[in-house]
Amino acid sequence: MPARRSRPRRASARALARASRAEAAWREFAASFTRIGMVPPAEPGLVAVEAAEGTAVLLLEPRQALTFTGKCRLRCLYGAVRLLGFAVASHHPGLPVFSPATHCALSLEALPGARPPAAALRQLRAAARAAMRSHRVRRPARVKVMARFSPDCAVVLLEHLDTPVTRFLLSHPPLSRFFEPQKKEESAFTPEHAVLASVGIVKCSPDCGLQVSESMCLALEELIQACCEEDEGVPVVLVCGPKNTGKSTFNRYLINLLLNRLPVVEYMECDIGQTEFTPPGCVSLSSVTEPVLGPPFTHQQMPSKMVYYGQTSCEQDTERYLDVVKYVFSYYKKEVPLIINTMGWVKGEGLLLLIDLIRLLSPSHIVQMDMCDWKVMPPLTSEHIHFSAGLHTKGKQQSKCKQLGVGSMESWKCPEGEDVSAPQHKLLYVHPEFPRAGVAGEVRVHSSILRDMSILGYLGHLQSPDIGAVLPLHSLVPYQVPFNAVALRVIHTDVAPSNIMYAVNASWVGLCCIPEEVRCQSEGPVLLTQTPICDCLGFGIVRGVDMEKKLYHILTPVPPVNLRLVNCLLLGNIAIPNCVLVGQQGIEGEIPYVTSDYNYSIMGSGKLRKKKQHLKRRFECDYP
Repeated sequence: MPARRSRPRRASARALARASRAEAAWREFAASFTRIGMVPPAEPGLVAVEAAEGTAVLLLEPRQALTFTGKCRLRCLYGAVRLLGFAVASHHPGLPVFSPATHCALSLEALPGARPPAAALRQLRAAARAAMRSHRVRRPARVKVMARFSPDCAVVLLEHLDTPVTRFLLSHPPLSRFFEPQKKEESAFTPEHAVLASVGIVKCSPDCGLQVSESMCLALEELIQACCEEDEGVPVVLVCGPKNTGKSTFNRYLINLLLNRLPVVEYMECDIGQTEFTPPGCVSLSSVTEPVLGPPFTHQQMPSKMVYYGQTSCEQDTERYLDVVKYVFSYYKKEVPLIINTMGWVKGEGLLLLIDLIRLLSPSHIVQMDMCDWKVMPPLTSEHIHFSAGLHTKGKQQSKCKQLGVGSMESWKCPEGEDVSAPQHKLLYVHPEFPRAGVAGEVRVHSSILRDMSILGYLGHLQSPDIGAVLPLHSLVPYQVPFNAVALRVIHTDVAPSNIMYAVNASWVGLCCIPEEVRCQSEGPVLLTQTPICDCLGFGIVRGVDMEKKLYHILTPVPPVNLRLVNCLLLGNIAIPNCVLVGQQGIEGEIPYVTSDYNYSIMGSGKLRKKKQHLKRRFECDYP
């Protein structure tokens, strides 16, 4: 894929000044807490002291927890703490932590350790003091922390966190207060609250944190034991359930618990509407080696295998969806535990498709998340999977034929003699107990907004790693790609060849690699007649089409070494977030690709208007 790109711009003095003003804004935010009135005495056991500018030291007694919203970089100086299941000790590097108010708040809990003999107390105090000195904690802060020190406490360093992704995300006005609490709690602010706020986090009620039910705890214990012992082979864990039952949070918690004991965990994403490590519309297989301490937009990464399905629902083409799942799953080496996430579509044909998925993937454990009354979906026992018909497969009662499908499904027929209709698995029930659990219309944030945030998180990698002003996307130099260097395919609908460039311009595209060589007798474009199942190497925005020079202008964070392998552009039903197009800074006159002369009576436009109204209501009405 030929490409040309200019050198990145350097941060200007104005950009550095803006960064310092942002830091000053945080300190003013913290100081405003103490100006409310009389400051009450500090909370017993909670010690938070300003260590330096934008840095704080936190001391927690054993089993004491701090539930918070915001973002920071966390480093354990002494003892150990647990965060979303991951145990952070002094040998771990600083970890970026993201706890936006739109998601379940994170809780930092001090882990109790073995009580040392009295003779070792002096050495432990010296070790804690030395750790604070090595991280340049000021002497007054060290003195205050050591006054409350005990051998089994935990000392944590919290630092103000600023990343290219968060800077880019917060530069859009609807999301500018994304990490601030949306509802002010009726509690007095202490000096400790002010110190925490200077770092970028706000203490909130423990009720805002993760509610671990008894059934969830039992399921996690059994899964951890199975993954560590591997008595019956490497476990394959499939997590399923209706929307808004906590599947994503459960998966993150399970991944973090496993990373306490294993160096790597495999994660397969089959929920194309709410993906974890990639932009939406993908089926992917990822090797996870670092703890997951934030929502999907904070840890967008390149999977080991990814296919761009191109839509957030597979309702219109379930056969291609299953073909894609099988293609990605075939690259799983069965050397480490695998966690499989599935869609929240579990009614009607969605449940039948889930049965097909279970037969195809043959998990060793199924975690079924549902309410206690089982009104949404029946218990997915081995017997139920064995006897029930799927969408493209038949149960034992329907037919003894082991063929999985016809037509395009021929590629995943079961080999003769293999009883694919009778998978054996361990079923674990998890009943969520958090407020609004299982009520799809009562989610914190609409799913379309979460998808937009994942795309913004991906586009944030286009920003310079240096702290400075956010560069608008239209100010970045795009790659130039000749028409005849890549094939082109619109996935979700039929487009006349004469209109194909109108569809591609200003669109989100998957940058893919097909095994066949792209050949074109003319200058292009090269149009595919069928949607290929092929590797996706990343994504980009077609920010312009030059019809005279026969060039696509594409913005993408994909490194050049991978771009050389790209020979296919797939255009799906995933749109560029509205705020990217509407919020283009420095544009005089009409904004490109944006018009106010729009007729909402056009088919499909009503959904766009509803989405925009929901975004405004969610992120603006909470802030007077």
